[in-house]
Amino acid sequence: MYDPFRAKLKVAFYTLAASLMGLGVASSLGWSGPSYTMPTVGTEPQIPIQAVQPALDLSDAFVNVAEIVTPAVVRIEARRQASEASAQRLRLLPQDQGPQERPDRISGGSGFIISEDGYILTNNHVIDDADVLTVFLHDRRSVPAEVVGRDPFTDVAVIKIDAPGLTKLPFGNSAGLRVGEWIVAIGNPGFSGGTSPLDYTVTVGIVSALGRPLQLLRRGLQENASTRRNSGFAIEDFIQTDAVINPGNSGGPMVNLRGQVVGINSAIASETGYYQGYGFAIPIDLAYRVMEDLVEYGRVRRALLGVGMGAIDDISAESYGLPRVAGVELTQITPGGPSESQGLRVYDVIVDIDGQEIETVGQMQQAIAMKRPGDRIRLGVYRDGRRTTVEVELGEAQLQSEPTVVAAAPPVREEVRMNEQLGLRIENMDRDRAREFGYNDVDGVVITDVGLNGPSSRRGLGAGLKIIEMNRETVDDMSDVRRILADVDPGGVVTLHVADASDNRRIVHIRSAR
Repeated sequence: MYDPFRAKLKVAFYTLAASLMGLGVASSLGWSGPSYTMPTVGTEPQIPIQAVQPALDLSDAFVNVAEIVTPAVVRIEARRQASEASAQRLRLLPQDQGPQERPDRISGGSGFIISEDGYILTNNHVIDDADVLTVFLHDRRSVPAEVVGRDPFTDVAVIKIDAPGLTKLPFGNSAGLRVGEWIVAIGNPGFSGGTSPLDYTVTVGIVSALGRPLQLLRRGLQENASTRRNSGFAIEDFIQTDAVINPGNSGGPMVNLRGQVVGINSAIASETGYYQGYGFAIPIDLAYRVMEDLVEYGRVRRALLGVGMGAIDDISAESYGLPRVAGVELTQITPGGPSESQGLRVYDVIVDIDGQEIETVGQMQQAIAMKRPGDRIRLGVYRDGRRTTVEVELGEAQLQSEPTVVAAAPPVREEVRMNEQLGLRIENMDRDRAREFGYNDVDGVVITDVGLNGPSSRRGLGAGLKIIEMNRETVDDMSDVRRILADVDPGGVVTLHVADASDNRRIVHIRSAR
Protein backbone atom coordinates (compact mmCIF):
# COMPACT_ATOMS: atom_id res chain seq x y z
CA MET A 1 0.00 0.00 0.00
CA TYR A 2 1.28 3.43 -0.92
CA ASP A 3 2.35 5.44 2.15
CA PRO A 4 2.90 9.17 1.40
CA PHE A 5 5.00 9.64 4.54
CA ARG A 6 7.37 6.75 3.69
CA ALA A 7 7.69 8.04 0.12
CA LYS A 8 8.67 11.50 1.28
CA LEU A 9 11.16 10.02 3.74
CA LYS A 10 12.75 7.93 0.98
CA VAL A 11 13.16 10.97 -1.27
CA ALA A 12 14.75 12.94 1.55
CA PHE A 13 17.15 10.07 2.28
CA TYR A 14 18.39 9.83 -1.33
CA THR A 15 18.71 13.61 -1.53
CA LEU A 16 20.88 13.62 1.62
CA ALA A 17 22.94 10.73 0.29
CA ALA A 18 23.62 12.53 -2.98
CA SER A 19 24.72 15.62 -1.07
CA LEU A 20 27.07 13.60 1.17
CA MET A 21 28.65 11.88 -1.87
CA GLY A 22 29.19 15.29 -3.45
CA LEU A 23 31.05 16.40 -0.31
CA GLY A 24 33.01 13.14 -0.06
CA VAL A 25 31.47 12.32 3.33
CA ALA A 26 29.66 9.17 2.19
CA SER A 27 32.77 7.66 0.66
CA SER A 28 34.70 8.21 3.88
CA LEU A 29 32.01 6.14 5.61
CA GLY A 30 32.51 3.30 3.08
CA TRP A 31 29.18 3.76 1.21
CA SER A 32 28.94 4.80 -2.44
CA GLY A 33 25.19 4.66 -3.05
CA PRO A 34 23.15 2.34 -5.32
CA SER A 35 25.17 0.24 -7.80
CA TYR A 36 24.76 1.61 -11.40
CA THR A 37 27.08 1.69 -14.45
CA MET A 38 26.63 4.33 -17.18
CA PRO A 39 26.52 2.63 -20.63
CA THR A 40 28.94 3.64 -23.37
CA VAL A 41 27.17 5.45 -26.20
CA GLY A 42 26.62 3.27 -29.28
CA THR A 43 27.64 -0.04 -27.67
CA GLU A 44 24.27 -1.53 -26.78
CA PRO A 45 22.12 -2.13 -29.89
CA GLN A 46 18.45 -2.76 -29.20
CA ILE A 47 17.82 -4.47 -32.59
CA PRO A 48 19.95 -7.36 -33.91
CA ILE A 49 22.40 -6.11 -36.56
CA GLN A 50 21.17 -8.75 -39.03
CA ALA A 51 17.69 -7.22 -39.01
CA VAL A 52 18.85 -3.73 -40.03
CA GLN A 53 21.91 -4.55 -42.16
CA PRO A 54 20.17 -3.87 -45.52
CA ALA A 55 19.08 -0.42 -44.33
CA LEU A 56 22.57 0.32 -43.00
CA ASP A 57 24.08 -0.73 -46.33
CA LEU A 58 21.71 1.61 -48.19
CA SER A 59 22.56 4.42 -45.80
CA ASP A 60 26.26 3.83 -46.41
CA ALA A 61 25.59 3.92 -50.16
CA PHE A 62 24.02 7.37 -49.86
CA VAL A 63 26.94 8.57 -47.75
CA ASN A 64 29.45 7.26 -50.29
CA VAL A 65 27.61 8.88 -53.20
CA ALA A 66 27.48 12.24 -51.42
CA GLU A 67 31.20 12.10 -50.60
CA ILE A 68 32.17 11.25 -54.17
CA VAL A 69 29.80 13.57 -56.03
CA THR A 70 29.79 16.71 -53.89
CA PRO A 71 33.34 17.91 -54.82
CA ALA A 72 32.22 18.17 -58.48
CA VAL A 73 29.10 20.26 -57.73
CA VAL A 74 29.46 24.02 -58.05
CA ARG A 75 27.45 27.11 -57.25
CA ILE A 76 26.93 29.53 -60.13
CA GLU A 77 26.36 33.21 -59.44
CA ALA A 78 24.80 35.12 -62.34
CA ARG A 79 24.98 38.93 -62.31
CA ARG A 80 22.71 40.97 -64.54
CA GLN A 81 22.87 44.75 -64.69
CA ALA A 82 19.59 46.30 -63.64
CA SER A 83 17.93 48.61 -66.12
CA GLU A 84 17.83 52.31 -65.35
CA ALA A 85 14.04 52.18 -65.16
CA SER A 86 14.18 49.34 -62.64
CA ALA A 87 16.70 51.17 -60.52
CA GLN A 88 14.57 54.31 -60.47
CA ARG A 89 11.51 52.27 -59.56
CA LEU A 90 13.38 50.89 -56.59
CA ARG A 91 14.61 54.40 -55.72
CA LEU A 92 18.18 53.19 -55.99
CA LEU A 93 19.04 55.69 -58.71
CA PRO A 94 17.72 59.23 -58.01
CA GLN A 95 16.39 60.76 -61.22
CA ASP A 96 17.73 64.21 -60.44
CA GLN A 97 21.37 63.23 -59.93
CA GLY A 98 22.33 62.23 -63.46
CA PRO A 99 23.87 58.88 -64.53
CA GLN A 100 25.13 56.66 -61.73
CA GLU A 101 26.31 53.10 -61.46
CA ARG A 102 23.27 50.84 -61.34
CA PRO A 103 23.04 47.92 -58.90
CA ASP A 104 23.37 44.39 -60.25
CA ARG A 105 20.63 41.81 -60.02
CA ILE A 106 22.13 38.62 -58.62
CA SER A 107 20.69 35.15 -58.98
CA GLY A 108 22.20 31.73 -58.72
CA GLY A 109 21.92 28.06 -59.33
CA SER A 110 23.96 24.91 -59.41
CA GLY A 111 26.08 23.06 -61.93
CA PHE A 112 28.53 20.19 -62.08
CA ILE A 113 31.99 19.71 -63.56
CA ILE A 114 32.14 17.26 -66.49
CA SER A 115 35.79 17.54 -67.52
CA GLU A 116 39.13 18.22 -65.89
CA ASP A 117 39.67 21.20 -68.20
CA GLY A 118 36.73 23.05 -66.68
CA TYR A 119 33.54 22.37 -68.67
CA ILE A 120 30.40 22.62 -66.52
CA LEU A 121 26.83 21.52 -67.26
CA THR A 122 23.92 23.54 -65.91
CA ASN A 123 20.46 24.85 -66.86
CA ASN A 124 19.99 27.52 -69.48
CA HIS A 125 17.66 29.43 -67.17
CA VAL A 126 20.43 29.69 -64.54
CA ILE A 127 22.73 31.71 -66.83
CA ASP A 128 20.28 33.26 -69.31
CA ASP A 129 21.05 36.96 -70.00
CA ALA A 130 23.82 37.06 -67.38
CA ASP A 131 26.48 39.74 -67.81
CA VAL A 132 28.98 38.15 -65.40
CA LEU A 133 29.22 34.51 -64.22
CA THR A 134 31.17 33.37 -61.17
CA VAL A 135 31.63 29.73 -60.15
CA PHE A 136 32.18 28.77 -56.50
CA LEU A 137 34.02 25.46 -56.04
CA HIS A 138 33.86 22.90 -53.25
CA ASP A 139 37.22 24.04 -51.85
CA ARG A 140 35.91 27.65 -51.46
CA ARG A 141 37.67 28.98 -54.56
CA SER A 142 35.71 31.35 -56.80
CA VAL A 143 36.59 31.72 -60.47
CA PRO A 144 35.06 33.58 -63.42
CA ALA A 145 33.23 31.57 -66.07
CA GLU A 146 32.35 32.09 -69.72
CA VAL A 147 29.40 30.75 -71.68
CA VAL A 148 30.29 28.03 -74.18
CA GLY A 149 26.75 27.59 -75.48
CA ARG A 150 23.16 27.35 -74.34
CA ASP A 151 19.93 25.85 -75.62
CA PRO A 152 16.58 27.23 -74.42
CA PHE A 153 14.70 24.40 -76.14
CA THR A 154 16.10 21.80 -73.73
CA ASP A 155 17.13 24.15 -70.87
CA VAL A 156 20.72 22.91 -71.12
CA ALA A 157 23.80 25.15 -71.01
CA VAL A 158 27.58 24.66 -70.92
CA ILE A 159 29.98 27.09 -69.27
CA LYS A 160 33.74 26.86 -68.75
CA ILE A 161 36.21 27.85 -66.06
CA ASP A 162 40.00 27.85 -65.97
CA ALA A 163 41.16 26.30 -62.71
CA PRO A 164 43.48 23.43 -61.69
CA GLY A 165 42.63 20.40 -59.57
CA LEU A 166 39.02 19.93 -60.66
CA THR A 167 36.91 16.88 -59.84
CA LYS A 168 34.59 15.70 -62.64
CA LEU A 169 31.51 13.48 -62.61
CA PRO A 170 31.03 10.40 -64.81
CA PHE A 171 27.96 10.08 -67.02
CA GLY A 172 25.38 7.36 -66.56
CA ASN A 173 22.55 6.25 -68.82
CA SER A 174 19.10 7.77 -68.32
CA ALA A 175 17.53 5.38 -70.85
CA GLY A 176 18.13 2.57 -68.37
CA LEU A 177 16.35 4.25 -65.45
CA ARG A 178 13.45 2.39 -63.88
CA VAL A 179 10.52 3.75 -61.90
CA GLY A 180 11.22 3.07 -58.23
CA GLU A 181 15.01 3.26 -58.58
CA TRP A 182 16.88 5.20 -55.89
CA ILE A 183 18.50 8.49 -56.96
CA VAL A 184 20.38 11.28 -55.19
CA ALA A 185 19.91 14.97 -56.09
CA ILE A 186 22.70 17.35 -55.16
CA GLY A 187 22.73 21.13 -55.47
CA ASN A 188 24.69 24.09 -54.20
CA PRO A 189 22.14 26.89 -53.78
CA GLY A 190 24.17 29.03 -51.37
CA PHE A 191 23.95 32.79 -51.61
CA SER A 192 26.66 35.26 -52.56
CA GLY A 193 28.78 36.86 -49.88
CA GLY A 194 30.10 33.74 -48.21
CA THR A 195 29.12 30.29 -47.13
CA SER A 196 25.40 29.70 -46.76
CA PRO A 197 23.69 27.09 -44.58
CA LEU A 198 22.25 25.71 -47.84
CA ASP A 199 25.63 24.96 -49.44
CA TYR A 200 25.81 21.44 -50.87
CA THR A 201 22.31 20.17 -50.21
CA VAL A 202 21.94 16.40 -50.68
CA THR A 203 18.45 14.93 -51.02
CA VAL A 204 17.37 11.38 -51.72
CA GLY A 205 14.34 9.90 -53.44
CA ILE A 206 13.21 7.50 -56.12
CA VAL A 207 12.39 7.84 -59.80
CA SER A 208 8.65 8.49 -59.58
CA ALA A 209 7.91 8.56 -63.31
CA LEU A 210 9.58 8.91 -66.70
CA GLY A 211 8.71 10.94 -69.78
CA ARG A 212 6.78 13.75 -68.09
CA PRO A 213 5.68 16.44 -70.64
CA LEU A 214 5.33 19.48 -68.37
CA GLN A 215 5.05 22.13 -71.14
CA LEU A 216 7.19 24.43 -68.94
CA LEU A 217 9.76 25.18 -71.64
CA ARG A 218 7.17 25.62 -74.36
CA ARG A 219 5.12 28.05 -72.29
CA GLY A 220 8.25 30.05 -71.46
CA LEU A 221 9.22 30.24 -75.14
CA GLN A 222 5.72 31.31 -76.13
CA GLU A 223 5.82 34.19 -73.63
CA ASN A 224 8.93 35.59 -75.32
CA ALA A 225 8.29 37.37 -78.63
CA SER A 226 11.72 36.40 -79.98
CA THR A 227 11.19 32.65 -79.42
CA ARG A 228 7.40 32.28 -79.74
CA ARG A 229 7.42 31.01 -83.32
CA ASN A 230 10.03 28.36 -82.46
CA SER A 231 8.33 27.06 -79.31
CA GLY A 232 7.54 23.81 -81.10
CA PHE A 233 11.24 22.88 -80.86
CA ALA A 234 10.99 22.58 -77.05
CA ILE A 235 11.82 19.04 -75.89
CA GLU A 236 10.22 18.02 -72.61
CA ASP A 237 10.65 14.42 -71.47
CA PHE A 238 11.42 14.95 -67.78
CA ILE A 239 12.39 12.44 -65.10
CA GLN A 240 10.06 12.88 -62.11
CA THR A 241 11.33 12.28 -58.57
CA ASP A 242 10.20 12.78 -55.00
CA ALA A 243 13.69 13.99 -54.00
CA VAL A 244 13.53 17.60 -52.78
CA ILE A 245 14.51 20.04 -55.54
CA ASN A 246 14.13 23.73 -54.71
CA PRO A 247 15.16 26.93 -56.53
CA GLY A 248 18.94 27.14 -56.43
CA ASN A 249 19.29 23.39 -56.91
CA SER A 250 18.55 23.88 -60.62
CA GLY A 251 21.47 22.72 -62.73
CA GLY A 252 22.80 20.29 -60.14
CA PRO A 253 23.27 16.59 -60.86
CA MET A 254 20.82 13.77 -60.29
CA VAL A 255 22.93 10.65 -59.79
CA ASN A 256 22.34 6.93 -59.34
CA LEU A 257 23.81 4.89 -56.49
CA ARG A 258 26.98 4.34 -58.54
CA GLY A 259 27.63 8.08 -58.51
CA GLN A 260 26.86 8.47 -62.25
CA VAL A 261 24.88 11.44 -63.52
CA VAL A 262 21.49 10.40 -64.92
CA GLY A 263 19.82 13.83 -65.04
CA ILE A 264 20.11 17.58 -64.51
CA ASN A 265 17.85 18.92 -61.75
CA SER A 266 15.69 21.42 -63.52
CA ALA A 267 12.15 22.11 -62.36
CA ILE A 268 9.54 21.66 -59.68
CA ALA A 269 5.76 21.40 -59.91
CA SER A 270 4.55 23.78 -57.22
CA GLU A 271 1.97 26.48 -56.63
CA THR A 272 4.40 28.40 -54.40
CA GLY A 273 7.68 28.01 -56.29
CA TYR A 274 9.02 25.75 -53.55
CA TYR A 275 9.01 22.00 -53.12
CA GLN A 276 5.60 20.36 -52.72
CA GLY A 277 6.39 16.75 -53.52
CA TYR A 278 7.45 16.71 -57.17
CA GLY A 279 10.85 17.39 -58.72
CA PHE A 280 11.95 17.04 -62.33
CA ALA A 281 15.22 16.51 -64.16
CA ILE A 282 16.41 16.58 -67.77
CA PRO A 283 17.53 13.08 -68.89
CA ILE A 284 21.31 13.02 -69.18
CA ASP A 285 21.21 11.18 -72.53
CA LEU A 286 19.50 14.21 -74.07
CA ALA A 287 21.67 16.70 -72.17
CA TYR A 288 24.85 14.92 -73.31
CA ARG A 289 23.77 15.07 -76.96
CA VAL A 290 23.05 18.81 -76.62
CA MET A 291 26.33 19.34 -74.76
CA GLU A 292 28.34 17.77 -77.60
CA ASP A 293 27.00 20.27 -80.11
CA LEU A 294 27.34 23.24 -77.76
CA VAL A 295 31.02 22.44 -77.14
CA GLU A 296 31.78 21.75 -80.82
CA TYR A 297 29.64 24.37 -82.57
CA GLY A 298 28.42 26.74 -79.85
CA ARG A 299 24.84 25.88 -80.85
CA VAL A 300 22.72 22.77 -81.32
CA ARG A 301 22.56 21.26 -84.81
CA ARG A 302 19.05 19.94 -84.44
CA ALA A 303 17.84 16.99 -86.50
CA LEU A 304 14.57 17.78 -88.28
CA LEU A 305 11.81 15.33 -89.16
CA GLY A 306 9.53 18.15 -90.28
CA VAL A 307 6.28 17.25 -88.54
CA GLY A 308 3.90 18.53 -85.89
CA MET A 309 2.92 15.95 -83.28
CA GLY A 310 0.12 15.17 -80.89
CA ALA A 311 -0.41 12.63 -78.10
CA ILE A 312 -2.56 9.51 -78.44
CA ASP A 313 -5.29 8.89 -75.87
CA ASP A 314 -8.17 6.43 -75.72
CA ILE A 315 -10.49 8.44 -77.98
CA SER A 316 -7.83 9.06 -80.63
CA ALA A 317 -6.73 5.39 -80.48
CA GLU A 318 -10.35 4.41 -81.15
CA SER A 319 -10.53 6.90 -84.02
CA TYR A 320 -7.37 5.52 -85.65
CA GLY A 321 -8.12 1.87 -84.94
CA LEU A 322 -4.88 1.35 -82.99
CA PRO A 323 -4.25 -1.93 -81.16
CA ARG A 324 -3.34 -0.03 -77.97
CA VAL A 325 -3.26 3.49 -76.57
CA ALA A 326 0.27 4.46 -77.60
CA GLY A 327 2.06 6.37 -80.32
CA VAL A 328 2.23 9.90 -81.72
CA GLU A 329 -0.15 11.31 -84.33
CA LEU A 330 1.20 13.62 -87.04
CA THR A 331 -0.69 16.90 -87.00
CA GLN A 332 1.40 18.80 -89.55
CA ILE A 333 3.83 18.09 -92.39
CA THR A 334 6.35 20.86 -93.08
CA PRO A 335 6.21 21.81 -96.79
CA GLY A 336 9.46 20.80 -98.48
CA GLY A 337 10.69 19.03 -95.32
CA PRO A 338 12.07 15.50 -94.95
CA SER A 339 8.71 13.98 -94.03
CA GLU A 340 6.87 15.37 -97.05
CA SER A 341 9.52 14.14 -99.46
CA GLN A 342 9.44 10.65 -97.93
CA GLY A 343 5.64 10.34 -98.02
CA LEU A 344 4.57 10.85 -94.40
CA ARG A 345 1.05 12.26 -94.02
CA VAL A 346 -1.09 14.10 -91.53
CA TYR A 347 -3.05 11.53 -89.44
CA ASP A 348 -0.20 8.99 -89.64
CA VAL A 349 0.55 7.53 -86.19
CA ILE A 350 4.24 6.83 -85.35
CA VAL A 351 4.59 3.81 -83.06
CA ASP A 352 8.34 3.13 -83.21
CA ILE A 353 11.65 4.60 -84.41
CA ASP A 354 14.42 2.17 -85.38
CA GLY A 355 12.64 -0.53 -83.37
CA GLN A 356 12.30 1.63 -80.24
CA GLU A 357 8.65 1.80 -79.20
CA ILE A 358 7.21 5.32 -79.08
CA GLU A 359 4.37 5.94 -76.64
CA THR A 360 4.49 9.71 -76.00
CA VAL A 361 5.37 12.96 -77.73
CA GLY A 362 8.29 13.44 -75.34
CA GLN A 363 9.77 10.07 -76.32
CA MET A 364 9.40 10.95 -79.99
CA GLN A 365 11.05 14.34 -79.53
CA GLN A 366 13.95 12.87 -77.58
CA ALA A 367 14.44 10.03 -80.07
CA ILE A 368 14.77 12.56 -82.91
CA ALA A 369 16.92 14.90 -80.79
CA MET A 370 19.41 12.09 -80.22
CA LYS A 371 20.00 11.88 -83.98
CA ARG A 372 22.05 14.18 -86.18
CA PRO A 373 21.12 15.93 -89.42
CA GLY A 374 21.61 13.48 -92.29
CA ASP A 375 20.88 10.34 -90.25
CA ARG A 376 18.39 7.87 -91.75
CA ILE A 377 15.68 6.43 -89.52
CA ARG A 378 12.99 3.76 -89.92
CA LEU A 379 9.53 4.72 -88.69
CA GLY A 380 6.84 2.23 -87.76
CA VAL A 381 3.59 3.90 -88.90
CA TYR A 382 -0.11 3.13 -88.57
CA ARG A 383 -1.97 4.56 -91.57
CA ASP A 384 -5.68 3.99 -92.18
CA GLY A 385 -5.70 1.17 -89.63
CA ARG A 386 -2.72 -0.70 -91.12
CA ARG A 387 0.92 -0.81 -90.11
CA THR A 388 3.67 0.16 -92.55
CA THR A 389 7.33 1.28 -92.47
CA VAL A 390 8.70 4.57 -93.78
CA GLU A 391 12.38 5.51 -94.07
CA VAL A 392 13.31 9.17 -93.67
CA GLU A 393 16.61 11.05 -93.95
CA LEU A 394 16.59 13.75 -91.30
CA GLY A 395 17.21 17.38 -92.20
CA GLU A 396 18.53 20.23 -90.05
CA ALA A 397 16.13 22.54 -88.23
CA GLN A 398 16.32 26.27 -88.93
CA LEU A 399 14.83 28.77 -86.49
CA GLN A 400 12.05 30.92 -87.88
CA SER A 401 11.60 34.68 -87.60
CA GLU A 402 8.47 36.15 -86.10
CA PRO A 403 5.75 37.26 -88.53
CA THR A 404 4.41 40.79 -88.52
CA VAL A 405 0.69 41.05 -87.73
CA VAL A 406 -1.13 43.79 -89.62
CA ALA A 407 -3.96 45.41 -87.68
CA ALA A 408 -7.23 46.26 -89.40
CA ALA A 409 -10.41 48.10 -88.48
CA PRO A 410 -13.09 45.71 -87.09
CA PRO A 411 -16.27 45.26 -89.15
CA VAL A 412 -19.74 44.79 -87.66
CA ARG A 413 -20.57 41.08 -87.16
CA GLU A 414 -23.70 39.20 -86.28
CA GLU A 415 -23.84 37.04 -83.13
CA VAL A 416 -23.25 33.33 -83.76
CA ARG A 417 -24.73 30.70 -81.44
CA MET A 418 -22.74 28.00 -79.64
CA ASN A 419 -22.69 24.62 -81.40
CA GLU A 420 -24.14 22.19 -78.83
CA GLN A 421 -22.65 19.06 -80.40
CA LEU A 422 -19.09 20.16 -79.69
CA GLY A 423 -19.56 22.97 -77.18
CA LEU A 424 -17.88 25.46 -79.53
CA ARG A 425 -18.70 28.75 -81.14
CA ILE A 426 -17.23 28.65 -84.65
CA GLU A 427 -17.26 31.64 -87.01
CA ASN A 428 -15.90 32.62 -90.40
CA MET A 429 -12.55 34.39 -90.09
CA ASP A 430 -12.75 38.13 -90.76
CA ARG A 431 -10.46 41.10 -90.23
CA ASP A 432 -11.73 41.63 -86.70
CA ARG A 433 -11.06 38.02 -85.67
CA ALA A 434 -7.71 37.99 -87.48
CA ARG A 435 -6.64 41.08 -85.55
CA GLU A 436 -7.96 39.72 -82.25
CA PHE A 437 -6.22 36.35 -82.52
CA GLY A 438 -3.06 37.45 -84.38
CA TYR A 439 -3.60 36.03 -87.88
CA ASN A 440 -2.28 37.58 -91.08
CA ASP A 441 -5.07 36.25 -93.31
CA VAL A 442 -8.86 36.24 -93.20
CA ASP A 443 -9.41 32.75 -94.65
CA GLY A 444 -11.23 29.81 -93.09
CA VAL A 445 -13.08 29.49 -89.79
CA VAL A 446 -11.97 30.13 -86.22
CA ILE A 447 -13.10 29.02 -82.77
CA THR A 448 -14.29 32.13 -80.97
CA ASP A 449 -15.60 30.60 -77.73
CA VAL A 450 -15.58 27.30 -75.85
CA GLY A 451 -18.45 26.21 -73.63
CA LEU A 452 -17.57 25.65 -69.97
CA ASN A 453 -17.28 21.91 -69.17
CA GLY A 454 -18.45 21.03 -72.70
CA PRO A 455 -17.00 18.28 -74.93
CA SER A 456 -14.37 20.59 -76.47
CA SER A 457 -13.40 22.21 -73.18
CA ARG A 458 -12.62 18.77 -71.73
CA ARG A 459 -10.30 18.12 -74.70
CA GLY A 460 -8.31 21.31 -74.14
CA LEU A 461 -9.56 23.46 -77.02
CA GLY A 462 -9.57 27.24 -76.65
CA ALA A 463 -10.66 30.33 -78.51
CA GLY A 464 -8.42 31.57 -81.32
CA LEU A 465 -7.71 28.24 -83.02
CA LYS A 466 -8.37 28.00 -86.74
CA ILE A 467 -10.09 24.80 -87.93
CA ILE A 468 -8.24 23.46 -90.98
CA GLU A 469 -10.03 20.14 -91.33
CA MET A 470 -13.00 18.43 -89.73
CA ASN A 471 -13.24 14.63 -89.96
CA ARG A 472 -10.38 14.83 -92.49
CA GLU A 473 -12.31 17.13 -94.82
CA THR A 474 -11.02 20.61 -95.64
CA VAL A 475 -12.95 23.43 -94.00
CA ASP A 476 -13.12 26.69 -95.99
CA ASP A 477 -16.12 28.33 -94.35
CA MET A 478 -19.09 27.74 -92.06
CA SER A 479 -21.06 25.93 -94.76
CA ASP A 480 -18.44 23.13 -94.60
CA VAL A 481 -18.74 22.98 -90.81
CA ARG A 482 -22.53 22.63 -90.94
CA ARG A 483 -22.41 20.01 -93.70
CA ILE A 484 -19.85 17.82 -91.90
CA LEU A 485 -21.49 18.01 -88.49
CA ALA A 486 -24.87 17.09 -90.01
CA ASP A 487 -23.49 13.59 -90.63
CA VAL A 488 -22.19 13.09 -87.05
CA ASP A 489 -24.31 10.84 -84.83
CA PRO A 490 -24.84 11.78 -81.17
CA GLY A 491 -21.88 10.42 -79.21
CA GLY A 492 -19.76 10.05 -82.35
CA VAL A 493 -16.11 11.11 -82.51
CA VAL A 494 -15.34 14.33 -84.41
CA THR A 495 -11.72 14.90 -85.45
CA LEU A 496 -10.57 18.51 -85.69
CA HIS A 497 -7.29 19.56 -87.27
CA VAL A 498 -6.54 23.00 -85.77
CA ALA A 499 -3.76 25.59 -85.89
CA ASP A 500 -2.86 28.68 -83.89
CA ALA A 501 -1.63 32.03 -85.26
CA SER A 502 1.97 30.73 -85.30
CA ASP A 503 0.80 27.71 -87.36
CA ASN A 504 1.44 25.25 -84.54
CA ARG A 505 -0.98 22.47 -85.40
CA ARG A 506 -2.63 19.65 -83.52
CA ILE A 507 -5.34 17.08 -83.96
CA VAL A 508 -8.15 16.90 -81.40
CA HIS A 509 -10.64 14.03 -81.22
CA ILE A 510 -13.92 15.06 -79.54
CA ARG A 511 -16.80 12.82 -78.56
CA SER A 512 -19.87 14.86 -79.46
CA ALA A 513 -22.74 15.41 -77.05
CA ARG A 514 -25.45 12.74 -77.02
